[in-house]
Amino acid sequence: MKNIINVTRSSMPNFEEYTEEIKDLWDSHWLTNMGKKHKKFAKGLRDYLDVPMVTLLANGHLALECTLAAFDLQGEVITTPFTFASTTHAIVRNGLEPVFCDINEDDYNIDVKKIESLINEKTCAIVPVHLYGNTCDLEAIDNIARKYDLKVIYDAAHAFAVKINGIGIGNFGDASAFSFHATKVFNTIEGGAVTYNNDELKKTLYFLKNFGITGPETVEFVGGNAKMNEFQAAMGICNLRHIDAEIARRQSVVKRYRENLEGVKGIKLVQPQPAVKSNYAYFPIVLYGKSNLRNDVFDELEKNYIIPRKYFYPLTTDYECYADRFNSNETPVAKNIAESVITLPLYADLSLDEVDRICRIIINSI
Repeated sequence: MKNIINVTRSSMPNFEEYTEEIKDLWDSHWLTNMGKKHKKFAKGLRDYLDVPMVTLLANGHLALECTLAAFDLQGEVITTPFTFASTTHAIVRNGLEPVFCDINEDDYNIDVKKIESLINEKTCAIVPVHLYGNTCDLEAIDNIARKYDLKVIYDAAHAFAVKINGIGIGNFGDASAFSFHATKVFNTIEGGAVTYNNDELKKTLYFLKNFGITGPETVEFVGGNAKMNEFQAAMGICNLRHIDAEIARRQSVVKRYRENLEGVKGIKLVQPQPAVKSNYAYFPIVLYGKSNLRNDVFDELEKNYIIPRKYFYPLTTDYECYADRFNSNETPVAKNIAESVITLPLYADLSLDEVDRICRIIINSI
């Protein structure tokens, strides 16, 4: 059977390194509820991301959903439809109304020039998404939020370790929610975190992730169970030791893709952002020109046991659960990109020879 090249591959530490890290759990029998591994990982993560505060959660979706809940928001939230289901679901599951802003044509992040036209007396927050490891226009969003007194909660699922002008991405807005899913640049198998600088938010997030329990016999909040367990935290501890090397290897893969595909007619690449230290999370290409070109290239890659992803397609506004509620034609740039984009395989262990082969197949398919 031929080897399949998937769009991503989970990074894992050496087996012995992980088993050594979890070995003392068999002595303590403390497997969850914020034990030693949880505390060790939280401190390491806070230091690495260079943020004032961090809360660990069971996954990235709950990180975003709990953060929205912690601010006790009501009304409308401006966000993007060009994202993973989690972003929109977290807003809706909090009883909030998502209002969709189109994206820009350069980095496919929320178009800051179109945000103000969507603001009204019901608007309470903005939830921008740092897409593919590219940062949103932080300054413009901050200015809008200050002008209209809005909360800003960043979906930073794609932005782990990203810095702008030397500042960690988790320092912007009122909070940033990260995903540590197995497919991400950095993973804890499943897992997530919220970064912020707010003592009250720290308390509220703790209660929300732990059933609202405030003492041995007191439950003052309606909370859920969103705790990161000790095995997840141990994986995070291990992977954090290797994350810089991981990103460097991903950078080499991206560099090779660019060498092969830059300037090829029918292919548009996202350009590196000035002052941004990327994590090389994804490598999207937009295919244009011939009708149905994206699907033709996608199918040809699959025939060769290469599995890219139409990421993000469809828009969240076109999901069956939202189809009668929103109109994707109101965000035409996002709709066009969604129908034209492919993210190519990208992970640290992907060889440059494999990158070359992927690129040859793409070019020969155009």
